[in-house]
Amino acid sequence: MRKMFVDVASEIIAQDPKTVLLLGDIGVYGFRHLATVYSNRIFNMGIAEQSLIGVAAGMSMSGLTPIVHTIAPFLIERPLEQLKIDFGYQRNAGNFVSVGASYDYSKLGATHHAPADVLTLLGIPGFQIIVPGTAAEFSSLMLSNYNNGKANYFRLSEKENEFSIDLEIGKGKVVKQGKLATIIVVGPLLDLVLDSYKNLDVEIIYINSVNPFDFEIIAKNCASSKILIVEPFYEGTMSHLVQKAAENRPLQIQTVGIKREFITRYGEYGEISADIGFTSENLLSQLDKLIKL
Repeated sequence: MRKMFVDVASEIIAQDPKTVLLLGDIGVYGFRHLATVYSNRIFNMGIAEQSLIGVAAGMSMSGLTPIVHTIAPFLIERPLEQLKIDFGYQRNAGNFVSVGASYDYSKLGATHHAPADVLTLLGIPGFQIIVPGTAAEFSSLMLSNYNNGKANYFRLSEKENEFSIDLEIGKGKVVKQGKLATIIVVGPLLDLVLDSYKNLDVEIIYINSVNPFDFEIIAKNCASSKILIVEPFYEGTMSHLVQKAAENRPLQIQTVGIKREFITRYGEYGEISADIGFTSENLLSQLDKLIKL
């Protein structure tokens, strides 16, 4: 997805003279050639994340469309106050594109992890949160929304699904019909969910937009009222959204996500995923518990 970001941002910069790109000392090499052509609209702000967001807000207030890019914890957690006040409270528009997702930088430890990013941004009114499952999904959503007058967070992952699902922002899709339970899966975890439950009579709903959330698709489906949420960030992040969508219908909700504790192990991405429980064995076990409730 990172390469696609370079391609998409380059296309936007070349076509839209009101777009500016601000880098937090990440991705500079990828834009080295473009920066020589558009040196007045591409800036490496260095390791100064609060300033990075503040400058982006000033540009937005001046009528420009900023695209801001760095690693997830440095884009969301370190400059949180600036995101809250400069963009949320002031209702400025801009685009924030992260890499690293929850623990893509598994070998660098907790300083480079950000499983709380989505939960954090849900606490800032007005932020749109997009979690694409493939590079193509990101491209489509970025190109159609970068100048929508809102603050958009695009959460990119090193891992992506085998195929893309074309969705408008705020919409989901039923990708498998079933009666025993409903699985709601977010972004890059779709392949794992489809493979785990391919032979079971369960409904699978795919989303790549957390805010706006597709309340309608939940309200119209989930007939069993047994729902398993599989989310690539802190577990329980989306539970209140699903409950709200059910319009007071009693639900039995379970979640598979990252436990709300620090990941202290260093290792390969697959090793961390297994520790967390992003495995077919665990997904089958959690579904079995839910069905038996």
